[in-house]
Amino acid sequence: MAMPMGMMAQTQQVETSAQQAMAVASANEMKFGYYDKAQVLAAMTDKVKADNNLAELKSKYDAEMKRSEDDFNARYEEFLDGQRTFAEPILRKRQAELQVLMQKNVEFRQEAERLLAEAKKDAYEPIYSKIRVAARKYGAEHNLAFVINADSDTMPFVNAAYGEDITAALIKMLQ
Repeated sequence: MAMPMGMMAQTQQVETSAQQAMAVASANEMKFGYYDKAQVLAAMTDKVKADNNLAELKSKYDAEMKRSEDDFNARYEEFLDGQRTFAEPILRKRQAELQVLMQKNVEFRQEAERLLAEAKKDAYEPIYSKIRVAARKYGAEHNLAFVINADSDTMPFVNAAYGEDITAALIKMLQ
C-alpha cells in the first residue's frame, strides 16, 4: 500500500530534522585543537640554539665571501693600474684570470646560500618533529579529533565551541 504524498513529505522532513540533530550532536562531541607554530617556535630553547648555530655558520660564509671579494677587488685594481702597460697576451691572461675569479666567487656565494638553506632545514626538522609529537600527544590526551597548525592566518575564524587554542599548552609541554 502506497503512502499518501503529504505523509511522505512529513516523513522526509522528520528524517531530515533527525539527521541534522544527529549531525549537530556529533559536531558538539567532536572538538579540534589548533596552534600558532611561530609562537611555539619562538618559545623553544632548541630554536634559539639552532638560530645561534646558523648565525655562526652564516658569519663564517660571509667572512669568506668578504675575503674573496677583497681579493678580487685588489686584483682588479692592480689590473686597471697596469692594463695600459701590459702586452696584449698578458692583458688577455689577466682578464681571463679575473673572469675565472669572479665566476668562482659567484659559484661560492650560490653554494653557500644552498648550504645555509640545507643547514636550516636540517637544524629545524628535529624542532618541528618535537612540535608534531607534542601536538599528537596533547590531541590524544584531550580527545581532540585533529590538531591544526594555524600559522599565517589560515584560520580567520574558529568557533570556540569546537576548536581549542592549544598554543600555550604546547609551549608549556616543550619547555
